Amino acid sequence: MRIVVLVSGSGTNLQAVIEAAASPDAPFRLTAVGSDVPGCGGLARAEQAGIPTFVVPLDSGADRQAWNADLAEGVRDAAPDVVVSSGFMKILGQEFLDAVGVPVLNTHPALLPSFPGAHAVRDALAHGVRISGATLHVVDAGVDTGPIIEQVAVRVRPDDDEAALHERIKVEERRMLVDGLTDLAQGRLALPAGA
Repeated sequence: MRIVVLVSGSGTNLQAVIEAAASPDAPFRLTAVGSDVPGCGGLARAEQAGIPTFVVPLDSGADRQAWNADLAEGVRDAAPDVVVSSGFMKILGQEFLDAVGVPVLNTHPALLPSFPGAHAVRDALAHGVRISGATLHVVDAGVDTGPIIEQVAVRVRPDDDEAALHERIKVEERRMLVDGLTDLAQGRLALPAGA
């Protein structure tokens, strides 16, 4: 299974996928890593692993539809079977989803449908939940509203702050992502109809 990963930050989830794909018996491989942030850590990780990269920045005031089209072109050039948005901090428009023509998956640091959006860990703590976690879901035109594929729970400790809880969630999120991609590639996991 051919995968393109989209990142905006340090790329810790991407690193887990790079390491898993490097195994001789891995059922998937990365064909490219794309970003909206030139020079981000995720791009450096990909380049160090010899994975082709591309960058499509979204400048302030830029035409969002044109950006979605340019990003889709970069993805299509790598001919993926699946796109993974992992720490990619831009909302992908319907025009992007239609243009890439393959499922787009996202990891999110909360148990959706609770706490969608960019501040999920902070919001979960503010709400006083005792269990949080991570979700692997299909991307649709909404914000973290697509069909859920996998979830993993993480207990909230009484002394947790946002950084501590987020770090424990990321550990489980990475494992969930690699396991989900492996199961998908090996036919043990089916995507929801229409994904």
